Amino acid sequence: MTMRLSMHNWMRPEPLEVTIPRLARCGYDAIEISADPHGNDLAAVGRLLAEHKISCAGGLALFMGSRDLVHEYSFIRQAGLAYLMETIDLTAELGGTFVTVPCTVGKLVPMAGAELEWDWYVKALREAQKHAGDRGVRLAIEPLTRYETYLINRADQALRLAEEVGEDCGVCLDIFHMNIEEADWRSAIRSCAGRLVNVHVAENNGLPPGSGAIDWAAVLGELVAVGYDGHLSVEFMPAIDRTPVSDRHIADEPLSQGMIKWMRDHASGVLPADLYEDYTAQSARVLRDHLTQVSAGN
Repeated sequence: MTMRLSMHNWMRPEPLEVTIPRLARCGYDAIEISADPHGNDLAAVGRLLAEHKISCAGGLALFMGSRDLVHEYSFIRQAGLAYLMETIDLTAELGGTFVTVPCTVGKLVPMAGAELEWDWYVKALREAQKHAGDRGVRLAIEPLTRYETYLINRADQALRLAEEVGEDCGVCLDIFHMNIEEADWRSAIRSCAGRLVNVHVAENNGLPPGSGAIDWAAVLGELVAVGYDGHLSVEFMPAIDRTPVSDRHIADEPLSQGMIKWMRDHASGVLPADLYEDYTAQSARVLRDHLTQVSAGN
């Protein structure tokens, strides 16, 4: 089975009625969904996915702000765990098979000792994975860069955490984050081969595949070599260029207060719709071209 293409929806503030048709137009197979467990009509989302022949690859648990499994206050940890459980349920209802779990994004200072935080994390994830297993879902621990979290930054850390959580807990590797944190990305992929559940893809500069320095043929070749046949989940994060260097005159385009807040809170590129679609299509085209080449070489 070959790798399939999916894409997140968390970084663009738009309804799924906009996101899912775009994925279909651009040649994707699936979505890695992040949605409010209480704010979506799952039956309607399911019909929308079916209409556009897009599957739910899995879910993404957005740990931001007060969502935190290693907070010093137990009630906040419990609320974070409840949110993760709800995300597992949402994902299972839509047919997804994994939930990506990063640390709390933007939390750069620990609140307790290293051993205590680790124990909190393992305990919460064990409980979540038990529930996930009952729903046919696996957790996928995602390392982020040191600029987004202090806790899980590298593949070896994510792998150790997954091993302590249990045999069904997996890992999600992100090529963008790996480019910053890993001394040897090939070794990182190989070490996680038995637990690799999901792979996020973006260039070294956060742009779509084909816009940076990543050797995608080499990356995909390594994934094929370790037997990975899951999803490549596109997660580019372009910044808005509001300088004279930009040829799209983005500086002249109005930004609502909501968009400005989104940029400030999430460091997200709130791009014009046509450019976002171009980037989405480019990602699929570049990845499929490289997958074809890698397959032909094996």
